[in-house]
Amino acid sequence: MAENSEKWKKTILAYRTYIRLEKNLAANSVEAYVRDLTEFSHFILRMYDVPPTKVEQVMVERYMLFLYERRRKKSSQARELSSIKGFYNFLLLGDQIEASPVEFVAAPKAGRHLPDTLTVEEIERIIDSITPYTAKGRRDRAMLELLYSCGLRVSELISLRMSDLFFGEGYIRVIGKGDKQRLVPIGSTARERIMMYLDDRREKEKRDTDTLFLNNRGGKLTRIMVFLILRQAVENAGIDKTVSPHTLRHSFASHLIAGGASIRQVQEMLGHESIVTTEIYTHLDEGRLRSTVEKLSL
Repeated sequence: MAENSEKWKKTILAYRTYIRLEKNLAANSVEAYVRDLTEFSHFILRMYDVPPTKVEQVMVERYMLFLYERRRKKSSQARELSSIKGFYNFLLLGDQIEASPVEFVAAPKAGRHLPDTLTVEEIERIIDSITPYTAKGRRDRAMLELLYSCGLRVSELISLRMSDLFFGEGYIRVIGKGDKQRLVPIGSTARERIMMYLDDRREKEKRDTDTLFLNNRGGKLTRIMVFLILRQAVENAGIDKTVSPHTLRHSFASHLIAGGASIRQVQEMLGHESIVTTEIYTHLDEGRLRSTVEKLSL
């Protein structure tokens, strides 16, 4: 086993260099591929004790069954199979094997999971459950309103700066994943609640900072603090649903679609690089879909 184990390590290391330099993949992606392949190699060595060039289709299928029996999510199974396919394509390119043992192994179909959504009325109840009579309450109301009405990720919310507010032009600048910027329209309610929060902040601010939303000590808010604020508001509103900041973002997208916005418009608002992602996280309301079907049936 020691000899074959060493062959796996050397081959995976060569593949790691290939995808890092030739494919120019991000460091996190490279490590994810290596992690998947290392787990696969451990299984092959334990069950069959063969080097990577001697793996057969039945061995890969047995590994996929192993993942299934361990109750891995279908999305995880599909990702690991993709990692193995990429690895064997690399061996094919290097003429180390004549055929890939993964070529005819089917990936499990992962069903689309749609998070819980909230109605407009439920969102209003959540925000209204926060008192508007304290500085903290006005800050929290402004944050939740902005999360929903601009469809922000929680990381985008806590990273907002004063210099990202362009109220005169009617939008805010959002720094999304990969430091990509997008301009998002902001409504009058969100503007008003932010202005009320800023009035409180100016009265007690002791140091100059460009960060928009601050904690009670004048520092930057954390993701967990936003989660806790929202969870308490949901509890106070008496809503029996699992709600996270992403629930507000998904609800925002769903309400846009129901209101007639196109998938492309929602994609731009959410800052999704691929429209496929937008299609997963948004859905047509049943009434509108049924109406469309009826028209097509005429």
